[in-house]
Amino acid sequence: MIETPGLLLTILAFVLALGPLVFVHEMGHYLAGRLFGVKAETFSIGFGREIAGFTDRRDTRWKIGWLPLGGYVKFAGDMNPASQPDAAWLSLPPEERARTFQAKPVWQRAIIVAAGPAINFVAAILILAGFAYAYGEAVVPPVVGQIMPGSAAAATSLRPGDRVTAIDDRAVTDFADIARYVQIRAGDRVTITATRGGTPFTTSATIGTEEQRDRFGNSYRIGRLGLRGAGTVDIRPVSLLRAPVVAVERTGEIVRMMVETLGQVISGRRSVKELGGPVSIAKVSGEQMSLGLDAFVFFVALVSINLGFINLLPVPMLDGGHLFFYAIEAVRRRPLEPAAQEWAFRGGLIAILALMLFVTFNDLGNLGLWKNIRGLIG
Repeated sequence: MIETPGLLLTILAFVLALGPLVFVHEMGHYLAGRLFGVKAETFSIGFGREIAGFTDRRDTRWKIGWLPLGGYVKFAGDMNPASQPDAAWLSLPPEERARTFQAKPVWQRAIIVAAGPAINFVAAILILAGFAYAYGEAVVPPVVGQIMPGSAAAATSLRPGDRVTAIDDRAVTDFADIARYVQIRAGDRVTITATRGGTPFTTSATIGTEEQRDRFGNSYRIGRLGLRGAGTVDIRPVSLLRAPVVAVERTGEIVRMMVETLGQVISGRRSVKELGGPVSIAKVSGEQMSLGLDAFVFFVALVSINLGFINLLPVPMLDGGHLFFYAIEAVRRRPLEPAAQEWAFRGGLIAILALMLFVTFNDLGNLGLWKNIRGLIG
């Protein structure tokens, strides 16, 4: 185990990881708004009282808030969380009203809202493409080389030399596909499809559970099948043209894993205690920075994908909630009633605040705060 990063390094890493990602996210909204002629009144990194800022020649206020947990772009005409026009908007001169958010057709508003999460995915893809181009692509054929004694695979009919072709109808083309599939499914019963001498067969296994600790002492519960590959790792060079393709594939795999993990939490198959918030992000930021620039930049790519994914969830107050209401508006050819949207966004705000409190409680528990408090009391 190596020494846990200090507080200053953790804070610096957190700011360097989250700050630029929030900036590019909001810049996506801002640039899309500019494209459609919408005036941006405020571009803020962080919430709360302004600690620094300036006003540009387009009369947009660029500022930094004291609470660096997000950001926002306030467009002209975007008067409330539900983005509903009011009497003040209706009283604007026609030429000024034309530059407001609400004056734009629903498809333009949808693009402006979707541009934020989209640019987070683009940023992650660029980073992952850089890694693919610099370090190549690791390829290991999905051929069984060894079956660990007492493992989940030992109870199957798999033998060394068998080629795994699918798990639960999920195609397997590389040995890493097996690891990615089973690591988030500890305790699940799976069906494995393989070939032996060209003859296909199926077998079943209950994925084993392994508790691991990383070099910083963090504990993880992951699924293990107990297989080792037969071949050596083949590092294949990745051309500049193929690098974005590899990056998109990796991003898709990460997003699919997020969707499946979220489904496990919702269905109760995965503990909600595994959910983390800003404190966890700050902690891991410091840990990854202490490992070096490559580890930190890769972590930034993962956080960027997380930001894009979370913001697309159809929850009022998030970009995905706005897009959901715009989809309804496109189908109905008129928006939902303002009162209905207002109540939905209030509910969304309460849900988000409750979730933030819960994950922060989890984070502090993982840091041992509640255990220490119990020790002081008892």
